[in-house]
Amino acid sequence: MISVLANRTYRHLFAAQVIALAGTGLMTVALALLAYDLAGEKAGTVLGTALAIKMIAYVGLAPLVGDLAGRLPRRAFLVTLDLVRAGVALAFPFVDQVWQIYLLVALLQSASAAFTPTFQATIPDILTREEDYTRALSLSRLAYDLENLLSPTIAAALIGLFGFHWLFGGTVIGFLASAALVLSVILPRAAPGPAAQGAARKIGRGIGIYLATPRLRGLLAVNLSVAAAGAMVIVNTVVLVRGLLGRDDADVALALAAFGGGSMIAALALPRVLERFGDRSVMLPAATAMAILLTAFAFVTGAEATGMLWPALLVAWCLLGAAYSAAQVPTGRLLRRSAHAEDRPALFAAQFALSHACWLLTYPLAGWLGGTMGMTATLLTLAILAALGAVLAFLVWPVADPDEMRHEHAELEADHPHLSGGGRMHSHAYVIDDLHRRWPAPSRE
Repeated sequence: MISVLANRTYRHLFAAQVIALAGTGLMTVALALLAYDLAGEKAGTVLGTALAIKMIAYVGLAPLVGDLAGRLPRRAFLVTLDLVRAGVALAFPFVDQVWQIYLLVALLQSASAAFTPTFQATIPDILTREEDYTRALSLSRLAYDLENLLSPTIAAALIGLFGFHWLFGGTVIGFLASAALVLSVILPRAAPGPAAQGAARKIGRGIGIYLATPRLRGLLAVNLSVAAAGAMVIVNTVVLVRGLLGRDDADVALALAAFGGGSMIAALALPRVLERFGDRSVMLPAATAMAILLTAFAFVTGAEATGMLWPALLVAWCLLGAAYSAAQVPTGRLLRRSAHAEDRPALFAAQFALSHACWLLTYPLAGWLGGTMGMTATLLTLAILAALGAVLAFLVWPVADPDEMRHEHAELEADHPHLSGGGRMHSHAYVIDDLHRRWPAPSRE
């Protein structure tokens, strides 16, 4: 897996991702504890609202990046966004009102909504071989898991020494280091898309390709399962550990680290598993497993066996992390197989927006239910959502999922890329004629 780090450009970008996410992981723990300090057992409601604001920023801004990524120099764009995020994170230690959390989260995540899809769309332009890109996806998943494993572990140690407010300083350092590493390499320019297209047309093409592709419709359903499980962990861990169990701040970090540990173990195993079984055979069972685990833990909390709840939470969070990773890692592979290079920024932005629309549903739901109906009802509701996502994925994602299908385009211009070879019939999967009439751009499945 680490052979792709021989590529200097990717190595620097991966290091930037690791450091920035480690800092973000510290902020995740600190933000949960800050919410608990300000709102007590209503912390889940505060976190759910703050993270819903984050998702609104993502859903509203991420599709626009499909247009911006092709127009702006990638390196300058990414560095500027890192500096903006560092400046916002610097203000968090001075927060003493709930509304200030909401404001800072909105500013920070607006910058992240522009940064993340641009960063993701850059990697396949650097690593052009399929096997290298697959390895990079697993490494990227490991980098995200640092936010869930190493960062909470470090946070647990730092909390005892300095208090959680100082964790925000680690976030600032992470963003500044990320900016420096991105600045140290030359990034390839985004492949130019079709001429004379505005932002709305490019956004429409990305979402249109996504929704016209059966495997990506299946991916969207899996995203719902992922969001249901992830929202439970991120929003309500602090309420479970501090409120229900009466444990300390360091144990909040430990519970989040258990989730990250399971995710990291799965990510390390996935490259070989995916090569043997394929994306669908890994992602759909993982979505099902998340629904089962949420249901099982709901029965544990409902039984009020307090002595068993803490070890049960650690085990459940670890297993949820493994299933979460198995459902997430192959996402980039699916997107890469579903579009040409010039469509990739728009398609990655579409995935970013559509997947985070699922989080926009589950984050406030997890917070509101946790604050009003208790943990058992919250777990069962989110389990139902995860199960719904799994069932829909099984229904819309065909078992036979070839990379290419032969089809005929109707009423295309003579200079359309698909007709450049002189013929009307060629191999190119699933993307239907009507889609090409509305968004005439080369794409494949």
